[in-house]
Amino acid sequence: MTRTDEETYDPGTGGLLDREGLPDWLAPVDRAARTVAPEQLSRFLPPESGAGRQSAVLVLFGDGERGPELLLMERAGSLRSHAGQPSFPGGALDPEDGDPADGGLLRAALREAEEETGLDPAGVQLFGVLPRLYIPVSGFVVTPVLGWWREPSPVGAVDPAETARVFTVPVADLTDPANRATAVHPAGHAGPAFLVASALVWGFTAGVIDRLLHFAGWERPWDTSRKVPLDWRS
Repeated sequence: MTRTDEETYDPGTGGLLDREGLPDWLAPVDRAARTVAPEQLSRFLPPESGAGRQSAVLVLFGDGERGPELLLMERAGSLRSHAGQPSFPGGALDPEDGDPADGGLLRAALREAEEETGLDPAGVQLFGVLPRLYIPVSGFVVTPVLGWWREPSPVGAVDPAETARVFTVPVADLTDPANRATAVHPAGHAGPAFLVASALVWGFTAGVIDRLLHFAGWERPWDTSRKVPLDWRS
């Protein structure tokens, strides 16, 4: 099951997407964003009741010293939800972002990324949107917004109360089988994980990365039996 172009480019993007001039290496990601179905990304999909807080994350690809890379951040350990976890920049939709059916979620992804990492949104080209997903533990309905860091700008933790650090991870490290594992939560559920940049990337963020690598054709065979236990407070 795939999505058609008509389903991808709906009014929810508010005309903010631009696929012109993307580097050739992003073509598989662009194609995946336009064809992947929600159930191919996660078993956790938004409730049919419409419950859940609308939010967005920025999945930002750049061209680093070692080739393609992703921008990530580590959440402050004092936060009430997902404390200390590596994640994409992002957060909940605010009134200033506008109607979620007319580009509000795309604007939210850029605004939150600027607030958390200090990046200049003017240097980011949004080119795709993945299907909405659900995070049961926090009740967020999350729209992953794909971006190309056309003109990189300095980044760092803007507010230490929210962000512990900001870092980039080469895609080569994410696809390296030596850096991959299955994270096992004390509650029993398990999911993909990446041991990169002195961090353990797991949960929602790792799930999105794992599926993007797979559907872009970048995934390399790795040992899924390699287990990494998570702390009980996770």
